[in-house]
Amino acid sequence: MNMRFLDVASRELDDAIVFYNRERQGLGDDFYQEVKHTLNSIATFPEAWHPLSRRTRRCRLRRFPYGLVYQIRKDELLIIAVAHLHRKPDYWKNRVM
Repeated sequence: MNMRFLDVASRELDDAIVFYNRERQGLGDDFYQEVKHTLNSIATFPEAWHPLSRRTRRCRLRRFPYGLVYQIRKDELLIIAVAHLHRKPDYWKNRVM
C-alpha cells in the first residue's frame, strides 16, 4: 500500500528533525529513524493502532513524545500529522478530509 504525507505533516517532520538536531547532534537523525520504523509498522499492520475516528488512527513513537496520525484510504495510507503528544492534542483535526 502506498504511503503519502500531507505537506503540512511533512513540514512537521522536518521541523522536529531540525529541533532535535539543535538539542543534540544526531538526535534528529535518531528521531527520523524512529519515524521510519513506525511507518514500517503502520504499513505492515495499518489497523493495529489506536483509532481516533472511523478512518483515522494514531501510532505513537517509542522514544519520542510524538505520534503519527494517519488515515487508511482505499489505495493509500495518508499521514495527517507528525504530532507532538504533549501539545494541543487535536490541532490536526481540521486537516481530516
